[in-house]
This record gives sequence, structure tokens and C-alpha cells, in this order.
Amino acid sequence: MKLKGGKQESSENDEGSKGKMTLLLALVTLISAFGSSFQYGYNVSVINSPAPYMRDFYNRTHFTRTGVPMDNGLQMLLWSLTVSMYPLGGFFGSLVVWPLVNCCGRKGTLLINNIFSIAAAILMGTSELAKTPEVIIFSRFIMGIYAGLASNVVPMFLGELSPKNLRGAIGVVPQLFITLGILVAQILGLNRILGNAEGWPVLLGLTGIPSLIQLLTLPFFPESPRYLLIQKGNEDKARQALQKLRGWEDVDYEIEEMRQEDRSEKEGGHFSVLSLCTFRALRWQLISIVVMMMGQQLSGVNAVFYYADSIFLSAGVDKNIVQYVTVSIGAINVVMTLLAVFIVESLGRRILLLAGFGLCCVSCAVLTLALNLQTTVSWMSYLSIVCIIVYIIGHAIGASPIPFVMITEMFLQSSRPAAFMVGGSVHWLSNFTVGFVFVYMEEGLGPYCFLIFCAICLATVVYVFFIVPETKNKTFVEINRIMAKRNKVEIQEDKELNFHIVPGGQATKKEISSSKL
Repeated sequence: MKLKGGKQESSENDEGSKGKMTLLLALVTLISAFGSSFQYGYNVSVINSPAPYMRDFYNRTHFTRTGVPMDNGLQMLLWSLTVSMYPLGGFFGSLVVWPLVNCCGRKGTLLINNIFSIAAAILMGTSELAKTPEVIIFSRFIMGIYAGLASNVVPMFLGELSPKNLRGAIGVVPQLFITLGILVAQILGLNRILGNAEGWPVLLGLTGIPSLIQLLTLPFFPESPRYLLIQKGNEDKARQALQKLRGWEDVDYEIEEMRQEDRSEKEGGHFSVLSLCTFRALRWQLISIVVMMMGQQLSGVNAVFYYADSIFLSAGVDKNIVQYVTVSIGAINVVMTLLAVFIVESLGRRILLLAGFGLCCVSCAVLTLALNLQTTVSWMSYLSIVCIIVYIIGHAIGASPIPFVMITEMFLQSSRPAAFMVGGSVHWLSNFTVGFVFVYMEEGLGPYCFLIFCAICLATVVYVFFIVPETKNKTFVEINRIMAKRNKVEIQEDKELNFHIVPGGQATKKEISSSKL
């Protein structure tokens, strides 16, 4: 790659940054996503179908202990805690992303994380036998810690393994497995399978199986080459990992890119969360991630899955078939996310974000109208189901998968762990908020609660349209250069491809060194 007149010019070496989908890269992607992301989705919806039997277990245990039936207020509180402890644990899991991935590596963090999942699965699976409802709530929190780590580390790990021309598609794979986890939980949660009085403890306990598979297989795959070279200083292992992942010996171009970034980071060091939040040259990247993550969760997607059955019942669906309708929605979610894997590199991230949040906005508005009129207009119940389907399609193609891809792409190696920690914390805190308050919103506002989600989706669309750039098929430095204009900083380029960010025309030593590649 050469620089002429301050502009970047492509050469034959640019091909070195491109790659193909090798068998090893495909396997490590599938194992990481199945062993981690799958469980995030599974535990989002696993308590949906067996909810009546779990609540009955809470009531029976309370009556056995006190001799008094549980009142409705306490029952609602305990169930809200059962739902919301999962995203609250996810928030705390996100808080330890930065230290763990820097200390133990991306792959090492995923392996350690399996301990949380296996422990929580054993506790939940034996909770009825031990007659301890509290264990379910506690285990949901532990499972949330696992999901909080997994939801951040898997996209980071796969983003660093991927060549730039496959980074978007591979980055959507974790979301694909999240939707698969939701679908499998819905299928297994059918009354005739495990969603019954006898089977629900087994349903909760099955979540440990993917973790066990990952624990046994992931050690045979390479660590992130960027972590090995830049953070561990082991170029030989980084080169070997790249050669295995790319399927060819000549990986000099990518190694040289990493060397340049390594030299800059040895001078400037790694970003902490505090330094990331105060660093002017990354201001709009950070704001963009916060807005997209808040939009992703506060748009109400998990409210739809947490309370899907009740939404369909209120829409007039017969209670005998509501579970099968929910499974069908889960299948649509999987199919549309799979579509996103194939179109993200052709249409780009920005288009999918705008289309996704736009569809969610319109469907929430129409759903509010349909739910209000369903008692007077018979076909409105069918329109409600169509609105939910359109909402799921919108979230599946853009709002759910793309924000995590953008965190990987909008930040360099030195700031990426801190950025994932911030983005993940916002993601899970927003998730917790929706999970905890939606049942009260539904009771107090009725169908009008979806207008709040509509407004949030609209605000996110406006922000993405005016602020978020397209990052398709661009290197991390090229994206950094695009955002420099938004941050009102100047990027100076030297002959060695060291990129200097100079806020307001001047820069401190740290600002220069931490903005080089």
C-alpha cells in the first residue's frame, strides 16, 4: 500500500488483507458462537413457556414454608426478579470484560466463562428437587454474568480472527446463534416436550451442554493473532495462528499491520474505560455505540420474547396454539438473521441499521393501533401478529446484529476492550430495565407502551442517518480516518503508515501514539 498526496492508494498488497472462509475459521466461528452466543438466546426465552409451572412452584414452596398463599404483588415481584436477574448479571459480566480479555486473552476468557454456565445449569436443574426458588433467581444472575461476558467477547474474538472482507458476515454469526438459542428454547419449551410441570427443571438445566462442548473443543483452536502479537508480543505464535486461519503461508501484510499498531501501543498503552470516555478523538465512536446499544434494547425486543405468549393471547390467538405461533416467530427470526449474514457485506452496515430500526418503528406504531382496536375490529388480531413478525424481521436484519459488529470496527486494538465493556454495559443495563419494568408498563399503559418503543426506534434511525458512517470492507484505520472528521481532529500520515490524530491542530504524545496503526 502506498500513500500519494496524502491519499491512500490500493496496490497488490491490499489483497493480503483479504481472505477466504477456511475450514478452521468456520469451525472456530461455529464453536465460539454455539458454546457462548447460543446460550444467551436460549436463556432469554427459556422461562417463557414454563412460566405458569415455575410460578406454581414459587407458590407451593411459599405455602409450605409459611402456611399462607403468596399474594399477587409478591408473585409479580419474584417473577420480575426471575426475568430481570438475567440481564442484571449480564451488566456485571460486561464490567469484567476489559480486565479478563487483556489478562487471559479472548479464547482464554471464553474457556473460563464456561464455569459460570455449567454451575448455573446444575443449580437450576436441581432447584425443584431442593425446593429452593431462590436458587433459580440466583442462577439466572450467574447465567447473566456468563451471557454478559459471552455477548462481548465472542464478537471481539471473531472480529479479530476475520479478514476484513468477511468481518461483517462473521460478526453477524453470534447473533444468528442467539436467535437459534431462542428458537431451540421455544421448541423444547412446548408443553408436549419439556414445558410442563415435570420437565421445566430439565429445560433450565440443558443450558450447560453447549458450554461443556466448547470447554472440550475450543482449546484446540488458535487465540486471536492480534492479541498474541500486540498484547503478548509473541509474533511467532501470531504468525502461526494467522497461517492456520488463512490457509496459506504468506501473511506478511497482516503481520506488518499488527507491527505498526504494536509500535504505537507500546508508546501510548491501552485505553481504560475512563480514558476512553475522555479521549476526544474517539468521542463520536463512543456516543454512537451507546446510542445503538440503547436503541437495540430499549426498542423492546426482549420484551417481545419475554412476554411473547401473553402478547399473542392479548391479540386474540387461541391459547391452544399460541406456543406454536411463538415458535414460528422464532423460526422467522433465525431465517432473517441468516439472511443478514449474506447481505451485510453487499448492502453494508448502515443500510441494515436504518432498515432494521425503521421497520421496528413502524411495526410498534401499527401494533399500538391494532391492539386498541382488536375488540371492535375482528381482523385486528391478525394485524397484531403481522406487526410482531415485521418487528422481528427488522430487529433480525439490523438492530440486533449490527451494533456489536460496529464496536469491533469503530475502535482500534488499544481501545476495543474498553469499548466493548462500555457498549456491553449499556446493552445489558437497558435489557435489565426493559425486563424489569415492562410488566408494569403493560399493566399501566396497556397497548400504548409500544409507542415508547416506537419513539426510541425513530430516535435511533435519525441518529444513524446523520452520524454513523458506512464501514463495509474498510480497515480499522480507514474507519478511524472517517470518524476523525466527525471528531474534528486532524489525521496526519507519514511514510510508514503511522496515523497521527491531532485534535485542534495539536496533539499530546499519548494522543499521537494511541492513534497510530
